[in-house]
This record gives sequence, structure tokens and C-alpha cells, in this order.
Amino acid sequence: MKKTIILSFAVTAFLISCKGSTGDKTVTTDAQEVAAQTGASYNVNKEQSDLKWKGYHKGGLNPRFGTLKTDGTVSVDNGAVTGGTFTIEIKTIATDEASVDPVTSGGKTAADLTGHLLSADFFESDVYPTASFEITSVAPFDAASGESVVADANSLVSGNLTIKDKTVNVTFPARITVSGDNVNIFSQFAINRQDWGLTYGAEGDPADWMISQEVDIELNVNATK
Repeated sequence: MKKTIILSFAVTAFLISCKGSTGDKTVTTDAQEVAAQTGASYNVNKEQSDLKWKGYHKGGLNPRFGTLKTDGTVSVDNGAVTGGTFTIEIKTIATDEASVDPVTSGGKTAADLTGHLLSADFFESDVYPTASFEITSVAPFDAASGESVVADANSLVSGNLTIKDKTVNVTFPARITVSGDNVNIFSQFAINRQDWGLTYGAEGDPADWMISQEVDIELNVNATK
């Protein structure tokens, strides 16, 4: 009977941990060689670009979401993106007020969560004010061999994502549009925050266990010559 209860608890915990994220699953590897930025250079338009994030408690409960600002350049040769370097401004992280209800969060506000994320508990923004993403390759995405939550995904983007002092290569589907003097890169994917050591408290802290490891990222980058 005891073994049955333990097994039941383990299965329930596994199912709960799998809920929440709605982005494409990323493939992660060690850092790779950064792609040479050949061709014409396009500058990211910060005011017309969005980087949205969404985190969850276990089971997809009480999602918290907000935005970050990003800057950088994209290179294009013969109508195709060949490379790109992006700087993610950690200190611009903001939590949407609609995602935190003080009535149900013990009086905590969106501003409180933003401060918590910026602190040494997570991003330690005073020491690491920026993160970065450097494209290592761009390949065609074959919808026949894989699915994506991104409508009309046409590219498979790989890049080195550096947060704090850890670099991990991530690969995800994206829709890339090159039109004249404009480039748009759109993607929705999920990363495991623990790949970058983004944990709350000491290892095994119950408070960290209650937070889903997966974080959804929605990337909408517009760049112009």
C-alpha cells in the first residue's frame, strides 16, 4: 500500500510539472561557434521589438508574465539571415500588473516580483545587467518533420544564450521574414531556467520546487537597415 501511495504521488508530481508551458521545446547543447555576420547589417528597432516572458507555479498555476528590452544587429545575405547578436537588458525586466493580484498573493505586487527577479535570488542584475544571444546557425524548418506553435515557422534558429555567467546553445523554430529594408524574427519557445542556474534559494529549497522550471519566451524582433 505504501509503495502504491509513493508511486501515485510521483506520477502526479510528474504530470503537474509538465503542465504550464505553451512554447516550443528547445534543444540545448554546449556553446557553439558563433556564425559570421555576412551581408548587410540591420539594427534592431527597440521600440518595435518585444521580448515577453512567462513563468508559472507548478501545474501551470498563477502564471507571472512581463517584458524585457533587447538591442542588437541582424545580418542578411541574399535574402536570408546569416547571423545576429542581441543584448538583453536585464534591468529593463518588468512584471505585468495583470499577472499579480495582491489579494491572492499575500499583498505582493508586480513591483515586488520585479525586484525579486532583479535581486541575487535570480538574475543578480547589479552584477549581470545584461544577457546575450548570439546566432550560431539558421537552417530551414521542415514542418513535415516537426511541429511548432509558431504559425508558418520557416527557420530553425540556434544560438548561444548567456545568462549571468552560463552559456547554453538553444535551438528553436521561428518565422523569419526579410522584406526590403526590414527583417522580422518571431518565435515562441520554452527554456529550462535551471540550465542557467536560475534557482531560488539553496538546492532542494521547497520554495524553488513550487516554481516551474520552464519559462516561456516570445520573441518578436524587428530590425531595419
